[in-house]
Amino acid sequence: MNPLIERIQTSLLDLVGQFVQLLPGLLIGLVLVLVTGYAAKVAQRVVGKMSQRLVPSRSLQLLAVQVARIGTWALGLTIAAVVAFPDLRLGDMIGLLGLGSVAIGFAFQDIFKNFLAGILLLIEEPFRLGDQVIMSDYEGTVEAIKIRSTQLRTYTGELVEIPNAIVFTNPVRVMTAFRSRRTDLDIGVDYTTPLPLAKQTFLDVVMNMEGILNAPVPEVDVVGFGDSSIDFKVRYWTTPQIAEVRRIKSQVAIALKAACDEAGITIPYPIRTVHMFDQTQFDESARLTSGAGAGDASG
Repeated sequence: MNPLIERIQTSLLDLVGQFVQLLPGLLIGLVLVLVTGYAAKVAQRVVGKMSQRLVPSRSLQLLAVQVARIGTWALGLTIAAVVAFPDLRLGDMIGLLGLGSVAIGFAFQDIFKNFLAGILLLIEEPFRLGDQVIMSDYEGTVEAIKIRSTQLRTYTGELVEIPNAIVFTNPVRVMTAFRSRRTDLDIGVDYTTPLPLAKQTFLDVVMNMEGILNAPVPEVDVVGFGDSSIDFKVRYWTTPQIAEVRRIKSQVAIALKAACDEAGITIPYPIRTVHMFDQTQFDESARLTSGAGAGDASG
């Protein structure tokens, strides 16, 4: 028989023999991976229940659950790899991770960046679940803070996922961070209106409106003289939820209009004064010609 063919046959037999030797370990490793998936779910439930009892912050509860899930998977996969490949030692795995860390870092830099930002958001807790916020170009309610992204439900019923790195490195307006929120409403009155009367009329409206808080006290200020009106700004405080803010703002606008009608206060339309004159009495070309002639005569 040809020596080359004999060598190939020997190599194939060696490979088959090694595969047969590794097969039990591979099967056990596969079983361990399946068990790890189940153990991760159990760990999530157990840690979730424990964190609800011990940790008051909902964000930290989520962080604990996610760390438990990731930690369980990392431990299970490590044990499965050691069982499937008996010659693989912990030092070899660390060395392999060290060699591949640079390539992995470049390939998954966005994932790692969002991952770290998510952990920092959960720890620092600049906003909580259920808060109404403005992030980038989106405004809505925080539905979930995950390791990779923050889920926002807009007021129109859309779900937006914003990467945590963007949330962490950009300004976030938390509209429900405090118990009260101020609304400014502009209104203008006719120039013939007595200003003390208008101010008191507006104050009476907001002081007696249901849903407006008594502290801080509502304010009414004269803010400027417009083209056709004297401008007021009505400032009042409500609870911070957007639905309440919009509802009360609509009611205040309706009540202000009714109060102005009752008090005889006019909310004017924009006014423009137009002056009419006879064009034949103002001939620009004739004036320029006469001016030029006078200049020549003097010269």
